[in-house]
Amino acid sequence: MTADAPAAPRSAYIDATAGIAGDMLLAALVDAGADLDGVQHVLDALVPDSVRFVRRRVDRGGQSATKVDVEVRVEDPPHRTWSSIRALLEGARGRDDVPARTIDLSLAVFGRLADAEGATHGVPADEVHFHEVGALDSLADVIGACEAWRQLGIEDGTGSVLAVGSGRIRAAHGDIPVPVPAVARLALGWPTVAGEILPARGHSHSHGHGHTHGHGHTHGHGHDHDHPVVEVPDSDATVPAHMAGGPHEHGGRRVPAGVAPGIGELATPTGVALLRGLARTAGPQPAMTVLVLGVGAGTKDTPGRPNVVRVLVGTAGAASPAAAAGSVAAADAHDTPTAAVQLEANVDDLDPRLWPGVIEALLSDGALDAWLTPIVMKHGRPAVTVHALVREDAAEEASSLLMDRTGSLGVRRHRVERTIRTRSFESVEVDGHRIAVKVARDADGSVVRREPEFRDVAAAAAAAGVSEREMLARARAAVDG
Repeated sequence: MTADAPAAPRSAYIDATAGIAGDMLLAALVDAGADLDGVQHVLDALVPDSVRFVRRRVDRGGQSATKVDVEVRVEDPPHRTWSSIRALLEGARGRDDVPARTIDLSLAVFGRLADAEGATHGVPADEVHFHEVGALDSLADVIGACEAWRQLGIEDGTGSVLAVGSGRIRAAHGDIPVPVPAVARLALGWPTVAGEILPARGHSHSHGHGHTHGHGHTHGHGHDHDHPVVEVPDSDATVPAHMAGGPHEHGGRRVPAGVAPGIGELATPTGVALLRGLARTAGPQPAMTVLVLGVGAGTKDTPGRPNVVRVLVGTAGAASPAAAAGSVAAADAHDTPTAAVQLEANVDDLDPRLWPGVIEALLSDGALDAWLTPIVMKHGRPAVTVHALVREDAAEEASSLLMDRTGSLGVRRHRVERTIRTRSFESVEVDGHRIAVKVARDADGSVVRREPEFRDVAAAAAAAGVSEREMLARARAAVDG
């Protein structure tokens, strides 16, 4: 039978800085204490005699981790549409052997997958055939991870920056770039890094290549590429043959000239959909008392680069001793401090096309906010002031990043105090598309505003073929309704 959820609500932090796949997140949650027999019970209730979970202990890059293998017990698993998966889950409502919250979480995850795959292949979400996602092993990953999340009593989640990988891979319809199209769409609005997450300045670093997860992708939607593909030695990355020239050295390996081999695929659609469906916000680990750590392993073992997902589970909002003494700024439930440092630099010689990348780099590096102000400098020269609001302990690193990205020779710093309304996230479904909604609350907990997240609105508008203005109006109507 399924395990009872703990009485005290918990929060979780998903560390996807080495990438993420569905089986890895499931394994991390099992390592954190979820009952795998209970997960098996739920899968058996939904798809009897179809899959079996096998748990084992493995080493990944020197780290001990839990690996959960999904053994498919059906010779020819059926491909499923989103509508059939939804019917399967909805049909289990009211049953004692399938918890309602597991159904809700699974529907949210699969809904995101359907939207991403439908937009990628130009078909309505309900008609998407989940060849990889709908296979039994991936059904097990999604439903299993959602059930494990429920068992652990996790009510709120935060996720790290997501490593998506780089290079190219082979799929059923040909040679495609990393991140694969579905991952690229699922990651819209989430901080990502392609390939490596670089260490602090002054530290040596070597690239580990060929890091892949256990679930390959067979996107069978007929998008074939007719050019031949060259295999890059010791890597899952591939490149079109017409790009290959003379060989050169890269990370101690000889690869075709003009080709960046890439690190391979680090994030799968199933893994990213689970990250987006379970974690409401992205950013550094919020203030919490960590009670347990779970480490889940992928299939590949790359020396020097542990192929793991970590999940930290604990109670939210607990302050450290320093914070209790008043030396650390108070934060709301989503780690937004009331005291911060505002960085500023005047720049008059940067190509304006580079500014969006500067802002994105600051935000991806953890800035609370970043923006530009047009100004006029001495001698009447038009210029821009770039501003970044950062945590006090991140001011030095953010200043270096700002100077590196803009060429500025100096950065001004101002300590600021802020009055903050706490925020959380909900979601609404509009024409089959899930849109996040930011909820702002006063100090007494009363809701003062609900506003759809515009990036989700824009993605839904593009998928539905309507204007962003129209989709925003529909989303607001769904929120108000």
